[in-house]
Amino acid sequence: MTHKDEQWEKEIRKGPFALSPFTEDHKRKVLQQVEWMKKSEEGSKGDRPESKSNLSRPQVGNVSHKRRLRRGPLVAGTGALVIAAGLFLWIWDDGQLVKPVIEQVYPTAALQLSDGLNTNLLTDKMKRNVATTMRDDLGKQLKITKVEDLPVSGRIYVEAGNESEKEYAQIWLDATTGNLREVQMRREMQPSELEHRYLRQVPSLLQSIGSTPTLKPASVQRFVSMKQGELEPISHTTLALENETGDGYGEIVWQQDKAVSITGDLRPDQVSQAALTDARNAIEALSGKANLDLVRASRSKDDELGKDTVSFSFKDNYFVQITEGKAGLGYTVGDANHYEQDFADWEEIEAYYQELYNIQESLLRGEVEPIIKKIFKMDLQAYKLHRNPDHPGMVTFELESSTDVFQVEYREDGRIKMITRGEL
Repeated sequence: MTHKDEQWEKEIRKGPFALSPFTEDHKRKVLQQVEWMKKSEEGSKGDRPESKSNLSRPQVGNVSHKRRLRRGPLVAGTGALVIAAGLFLWIWDDGQLVKPVIEQVYPTAALQLSDGLNTNLLTDKMKRNVATTMRDDLGKQLKITKVEDLPVSGRIYVEAGNESEKEYAQIWLDATTGNLREVQMRREMQPSELEHRYLRQVPSLLQSIGSTPTLKPASVQRFVSMKQGELEPISHTTLALENETGDGYGEIVWQQDKAVSITGDLRPDQVSQAALTDARNAIEALSGKANLDLVRASRSKDDELGKDTVSFSFKDNYFVQITEGKAGLGYTVGDANHYEQDFADWEEIEAYYQELYNIQESLLRGEVEPIIKKIFKMDLQAYKLHRNPDHPGMVTFELESSTDVFQVEYREDGRIKMITRGEL
């Protein structure tokens, strides 16, 4: 059997096995399991001759949309070796290697445990739930660093990774049933690690909002949560996109496998010239600067919030956003320049906020009314001003017997930073 063990050692160090998330220690342990299972089967078979079987091995080629195992030439000596060696098999998803079968048929084999943990608190069902939750929702097994009994709440607490790092998981299990109670997990992935079922959607999703379909993945973040009373963890996967020069941007957010938010730069032929002209006029009304160059036009479609927003960014950090949502139309024109304020202590900061809050209404009206009249062709005289002590530097103008509202942000001298109408 030494020869076969040597052959296995060679195989698991080749691609795609070398690309697996398993450490050398994991490989060693699985090889030990292979040897144990071989001996177990040999003992049960007695003097029966060994049977030969073909093991699956991934092969690149045309594959169906259903996940399936591909047959290949790797040969093992016994039935038990077939089963154990099968732990190294991989599944393909539309041509992309996605996960080892070991995590399908025996997920706890991939569970990573730090030394010194009181693993007696974890039943087999708990281990399986933890392993499959990280595998299916986070896309990776994190090393468990803490296991704790919470007798008052009747839970077992499992912590994986480090809270100060990008990969971290907290899982609460029912101490009696072993079922999941709550989950909080996060992970920052390389774009190459993102499952193909997401990547293959990118071009068509970008095209659906009029953006460039050739934007490339730049970074991926995944957040997973399950609150008390919920039935299963919900994952949110955020993919940032950019073009080759780095000046194009896009973003797609999936809840589970469904895209719920798509953002991207608009292609020139998708930019409404009428809306662009109105935006330039709004910037001129706010800043006094005419015909500013357009830096970027983008669109964001968010199904979760029920909003579809087109944004124009201009030279000198001025912007206009036009939003169509459940509450109707929203329009924002603003100055995104950051003006530093130097304060010696908290007393000066409090004094500044008090100055913002107590600014004279006549001064504000004198600044904002001409701008609103130029942009919206409306008169603010009938609108009542409301201040909010929690937001100094911001007021709202509301019209009684109407839902029409203007939100205004301003500086200490009364100059207007931003005006939003509707969709607050």
